[in-house]
Amino acid sequence: MTKFIIRRVVQVIPVLIIISFLTIAMLRLAPGDPAATLAGDTATVEQIERIRHDMRLDRPIPVQYALFMRDALQGDLGRSVKTNRAVTDELRSRMGYTARLAGAAMLFSVVVGVGAGVISAIRQNSWLDNGIMVMVVAGYSLPSFWVGLLLIMFFGVRLGWLPFVGAGDWKNLILPAITLGLAPAAVNARLTRSSMIEVINLDYVRTAWAKGLSERVVVMRHALRNALIPVTTVIGLEFGGLLGGAVITESIFAWPGLGTLAINAINSRDYPMVQGVVLLAAVVFVLINLFVDLMYGLLDPRIRYD
Repeated sequence: MTKFIIRRVVQVIPVLIIISFLTIAMLRLAPGDPAATLAGDTATVEQIERIRHDMRLDRPIPVQYALFMRDALQGDLGRSVKTNRAVTDELRSRMGYTARLAGAAMLFSVVVGVGAGVISAIRQNSWLDNGIMVMVVAGYSLPSFWVGLLLIMFFGVRLGWLPFVGAGDWKNLILPAITLGLAPAAVNARLTRSSMIEVINLDYVRTAWAKGLSERVVVMRHALRNALIPVTTVIGLEFGGLLGGAVITESIFAWPGLGTLAINAINSRDYPMVQGVVLLAAVVFVLINLFVDLMYGLLDPRIRYD
């Protein structure tokens, strides 16, 4: 296990290097001059050049990248151009909100998606199965921004049941979590159904039925555990995707997380902030995939890493 973890960590290093370099290169090659934007319309040429020098924009891209990585390895991601606060402080203040939203959305997608997939599989080809699959297709096809606006209009404005602006108590989390978790829930339901149908037709599950075990024991103890192995892979990838998908959802619900921070940073051409958000998202995504790989050994004792 230790060798496997070390090997995966070593494999992660070039991935992070490529992602961070492409981020810096694309930001530098994007149209517009952030130094001129920051200086304002009344700034002189000398003032713009001084800001450009302070932001290291007057140096070649490889040099800018080398300086960025040198500082990043020391825990310094620079200072926000817009707020003049340390990027790490800004990320730390926003990361908790995004983690709450992504965690709630993932919980919703797993509980609803896996539950619907299991019910659909054990009631295969019934009206219940067909109804669940129709809802799965609808949930996957509907755009998240449209779902969010629809939930706001119905549950927030017309019924007034739930708040839909900002991050107050747990009630503020319900609508954005459903919005963000609906599409992953549909994917989990479809994959769980397919995996369960394959597993429940295996000999050891038939043997469990023949022994007279209850449906709950056969499904939960014998079938679901093995059926969850491919689902676990998708869930791990989905959680990383939720961090990116949170940009739209956080904007709709005015949720003060990393997504809102990234949008504001892009609009204001805040290079250090954009670089910090992308690097943090990449690190989290890689760590989640490592955790998913380790979970395989718990779900299936036959899997060994050493």
